[in-house]
Amino acid sequence: MIASQVYKNIGEPFAVSAVRIYEGEPEGAVYTVTGWSSVQGGSAVEAYAVQVEDSSEGSAFVIYGGDWGVRLRPIDSDAPWSLDDASQTGETHLVLADREDVEPA
Repeated sequence: MIASQVYKNIGEPFAVSAVRIYEGEPEGAVYTVTGWSSVQGGSAVEAYAVQVEDSSEGSAFVIYGGDWGVRLRPIDSDAPWSLDDASQTGETHLVLADREDVEPA
């Protein structure tokens, strides 16, 4: 089974460097974000956000990156991007409700 989602852009895409995620964190946790590409078996590329229509909230921001999605690491980490770093996680994309949770690059 293949799952796909379609979003209608209501804004212009812009580069992002960090996001705040509230999952399990009442105050939110800030993460550096990068796009993740399949080039060379995994490499960092620019991450972007775009405002989209969201049927439940009115609008939201989709965070996306390379053909392998996005990677996140704690904001206080200066470790290089790596699939082997257990403190880093990957997602196909993120959907965030509030513009204040998206930090432009």
